[in-house]
Amino acid sequence: MTQTSLTSDRLYRTSQLNKLDVSSTKHLEPLDEIVGQDRARQAVEFAMSIKEKGYNIYAVGQNGLGKRTMMMRYLKRHWEYSHQIFDWCYVANFQDSRCPTVLQVPAGRGIALKKDIEKLMGKLGKALPLAFDNEMYFTRADVLKGQLTEQQEGALQTLTNDAKAQSVSLSITTAGDYQFIALNGEEPHSEETFDALSDDEQANFDKVIRELEIQLRGLVRKLTEWEEQYAEQQQKLDEEIAIEVVARLIKPMIENYPDLPQVKKYLKGMQADILENLDIFLEESEDQAALAYAALDKKLPRRYQVNVLVAQDEDVPPVIVEDSPTYHNIFGYVENATYKGTVFTDFSLIRAGSIHRANGGVLLIDAVKVLERPYVWDGLKRALSSRKVSLSSLEREVTLSGTISLEPEPIPLDVKIVLFGDYKTYQLLQHYDAEFSELFRVTADFEDDMPRNDDSEMKYAKFISSICHDNNLLHCDQGAIGRIIEHSSRQSGDQDKLSLHSADIANLLRESNYQARVSNANIIRASHVEKALASRDMRVSRLRDHVMEGFTNGTTLLQTKGTSIGQINALSVLATQDYAFGAPNRITATTSFGDGGVLDIERSVKLGGNIHSKGVMILTAYLSSLLGKKAKIPLTTTLTFEQSYGGVDGDSASMAEFCTVISAISGIPLRQDLAITGSMNQFGETQPIGGVNEKIEGFFDACTIKGPKSTQGVIIPASNVHNLMLRKDVIHAVEKSQFHIYAISHVSEALELFTGMPAGKLDAKGKFKSGTVLQKAYECIAALRDDNQ
Repeated sequence: MTQTSLTSDRLYRTSQLNKLDVSSTKHLEPLDEIVGQDRARQAVEFAMSIKEKGYNIYAVGQNGLGKRTMMMRYLKRHWEYSHQIFDWCYVANFQDSRCPTVLQVPAGRGIALKKDIEKLMGKLGKALPLAFDNEMYFTRADVLKGQLTEQQEGALQTLTNDAKAQSVSLSITTAGDYQFIALNGEEPHSEETFDALSDDEQANFDKVIRELEIQLRGLVRKLTEWEEQYAEQQQKLDEEIAIEVVARLIKPMIENYPDLPQVKKYLKGMQADILENLDIFLEESEDQAALAYAALDKKLPRRYQVNVLVAQDEDVPPVIVEDSPTYHNIFGYVENATYKGTVFTDFSLIRAGSIHRANGGVLLIDAVKVLERPYVWDGLKRALSSRKVSLSSLEREVTLSGTISLEPEPIPLDVKIVLFGDYKTYQLLQHYDAEFSELFRVTADFEDDMPRNDDSEMKYAKFISSICHDNNLLHCDQGAIGRIIEHSSRQSGDQDKLSLHSADIANLLRESNYQARVSNANIIRASHVEKALASRDMRVSRLRDHVMEGFTNGTTLLQTKGTSIGQINALSVLATQDYAFGAPNRITATTSFGDGGVLDIERSVKLGGNIHSKGVMILTAYLSSLLGKKAKIPLTTTLTFEQSYGGVDGDSASMAEFCTVISAISGIPLRQDLAITGSMNQFGETQPIGGVNEKIEGFFDACTIKGPKSTQGVIIPASNVHNLMLRKDVIHAVEKSQFHIYAISHVSEALELFTGMPAGKLDAKGKFKSGTVLQKAYECIAALRDDNQ
């Protein structure tokens, strides 16, 4: 049975660009959306159209798919919103300073309100002192003071006269206390003269003084009452003077906000509070005034500032990207200020977080970063569940005491959260967090690739045009567009698909632009794209060069010519973070008398993974079904990857291992100028594997190093043909019949290629046809059975 190799036209799909009717991307309309992500776009449109709680978005997919770019582009260009946007301000709560009040005002009016209050404070700061510094006020104040003085002096004079009539004088001590002293005529008694009085006279003086002291205590109470009445009258006078000024200045402000009852209520409360705290403006207490003006921005009483927490653009919903989602960055915080060694805080020191700035719009965050930061995920769920933002200090969250604690009024929350993450994080959240599915009900699943056809190639060309326009790059001619599309198909690992890793394409365009500018070209051509790809490979291919060096100097044993028994060239893929390449591996098999099993050395020494072990078990089952139907195979076959010192996993070597085992049993040599990759099932049918391009190129490079020969080639599963997007040098070698690629559907075809003999199959009598590989293997097993009977 003769196998023919694949023709070169099946090894690479060239981009035809049948629908491209322009010479370059300069004349091509940029794409207004992310190419190939219709499923994700529809999910986003659905979520953004629903206002109910819980319809937040988890955008799932690998990095580099353009998740954030698509989201930003949709929100800025296509999102149709109908709700009103608001500014959010914190102001003083005049009843409880620990609980600042929040004001919700239409977008754009928060700053206006702040400026109006600043102007009002400036006017009050000038008008109030002037109102209390004029003759009219002084006259009215003097009248009140005079009335108090007249009352006090009259009452004291009456008491003084009563005392004098009884030979007692009323005087004031140096300490300011009232004192009654007995008189000796017109002069006060001295101790000697008082002692000289009779007992009756002394007792009479004591009695009179006690009675006068009782009257004095009653008079002092009256004096206090009169002073309180005076203070009330003076305060009433001050309020009458102040209210004329304050009401005159505040009234126009209140009239400017007829549609905002919250603001009107605050202004009325502020008016009443100003009247109670006139000393802030009159500077009666220097320390109190200094503290009131200890603002961080302007000389404005802190008590009457407007802290514009969030100021939005009118009619433009906010779209906020939070790259560092710490607790404070998301939920805001309260700063502290220091005055004369004392730490204090108030509502004017409240600072917004990104969830405040995104209120009324969209907040985009990376899921892994959110989960990495302490308390952020819990805080986010709490805000979304309650639909309000409660600003609490992180110290309280971790049960530590802060310096000064505020409890600002919560802000109503109307926001869509978009989490960007990978599948693993998505699955973990679904499994371990019951609230996740309730709060993030919409999954925007981003595709890794899309079908390749004339329409999608045209869209891809427009996508390339949009990158060139957005990044101010040189434009691409048709050749460059086609080469980039072909590279995208190679990245997807399928001739019939295009990769949607937009970040990789954008980087390739930037590097091609660099190569074009270095060449003083005015347009990016296919040759510049090739140079960019070659430069990229050179930067990241150190490991590949190190592996190939082993074939060059002979430290890694490899035979690419002749034949050998129980030895075959298999293919594997080695990968770093940003580069993958193929390399051949020698697999050998030996046989000895035993119980018919296949001993996997890799598994025995714990270097073989579960999938590799499964592949060995499958080939063992298929081998037994062929050669052990009537009697147990009296052989133990030992398999190993030669010069492999790391872990081995995957089942892509199972066909190679089967051929090696058959060679070891039958003694038929295998061609060493061929390499094989592919897995098999229990019926010997081939199954596709990954990394087919890299594997073929790896053996091609090894053959080039060891010495090329026109019979060399690679055997692959037929189901992998559509994955072929090989390098140009490999394709040229195939065109010249200097290298061959065989696509097979059954492992028996591989046996025929390696041995040059028919593989053979069981007939109705359970026998193999003479002159076949399996008949030879069966004979060897039968002879061994006879020898041991």
